[in-house]
Amino acid sequence: MKKIHKFLSAALILCLLAVVGTSVAAADTNKVLYSYGDLFSSRDLQQTADLTGAAAYTLADGQDLHITAAGVYVLSGSASDVTVYVEAGKEDKVQLVLDGVSITNQDFPAIYVKSADKVFVTTSADSTVSVTGAFASDGDTKTDGVIFSKSDLTLNGTAKLTINSAKNGIVSKDDLKVTGGTYSITAASKALEAKDSIRVADGTLDLTAGMDALHAENGDDDEKGYIYIGGGTLTLRAGDDAIHANSAVQIDGGTLTITASEGIEATYIQLNGGTISIDAQDDGINAAQKSGAYRATVEINGGDITVAMAAGDTDGVDSNGDIVVNGGTIRVTGNSTFDYDGSAQYNGGTIIANGQQIDYIPNQMMGGRGGMGGWGGDPGGQGGKGGRGGRGGW
Repeated sequence: MKKIHKFLSAALILCLLAVVGTSVAAADTNKVLYSYGDLFSSRDLQQTADLTGAAAYTLADGQDLHITAAGVYVLSGSASDVTVYVEAGKEDKVQLVLDGVSITNQDFPAIYVKSADKVFVTTSADSTVSVTGAFASDGDTKTDGVIFSKSDLTLNGTAKLTINSAKNGIVSKDDLKVTGGTYSITAASKALEAKDSIRVADGTLDLTAGMDALHAENGDDDEKGYIYIGGGTLTLRAGDDAIHANSAVQIDGGTLTITASEGIEATYIQLNGGTISIDAQDDGINAAQKSGAYRATVEINGGDITVAMAAGDTDGVDSNGDIVVNGGTIRVTGNSTFDYDGSAQYNGGTIIANGQQIDYIPNQMMGGRGGMGGWGGDPGGQGGKGGRGGRGGW
């Protein structure tokens, strides 16, 4: 029976490697995917607007505002059934300064960017925008966010923006950047959604989402649909994924507190820094093959990472491909701390699994460092036919 089990386990490994090997090769590990300096412009990072020559508008009930040219526009007032339209030229940059704005709509975005090169939404005084009912479409355009943009969108400022939505909070069909300000978003579906990328440089984000808190997905370009976090304080509560990207997630810094069904999900997940705390019901960190641009990989190079898993068939760190740990500190608590279908490399850093510091990456599915024989890869002594990592073996 021992020989049969070893043969079956070896065959299973070969099958898995054959399947995983059909994907595009992973990026070089320990090499950053995205550079902070390339992702944000100097204007993105300016938290106050230059008001020289700015136009000022006070919003009123039922009176839409149409902005058709580049410039800085200061918005104030409290109004209902109002949409601020941006319909500028494709080379125009528009900056909307929210100076104590309150907009409540029933079925259409409070801010709708139909055309522009780029739009900045800058808070200078606390503001609130809400959509309370089902969103109506604009022809073929499914306008499903309180702030909805077809162009690049940057959020910055010195004040708080509160958003409540019966669907999504903020949606960009291009790049969505957050570089400053405070955001409290409650959305029935997604809090922040973008097609090409979500990039966070700084700011305070308190997001509650029925589905995903941060969601980036591009069905046309495998290398897009990514999420980058370089700083800020993020508190994320999500009914599904707190952070979901089809291609890659890279975290270089910031403080993230996550409570969700799944914490972080993408094809390639690279954690280089920051303090990350995840309380998950399913997988804490999950690399799943969603994009052909990368091989499914979890790569940890730095940071202080804590993952606490619910009871049951859950995994702290789960990869449909590989796991690489080069540095940082990762603490995982749960029935299955690590699970991977490909290979694992432990090159440095500190791994603490269920309170015990270990010098390898266990594998719940294959039995961990000790070889091919049993199930159960969490630390529990030398016993079991699954080798060093197995609790019980076959």
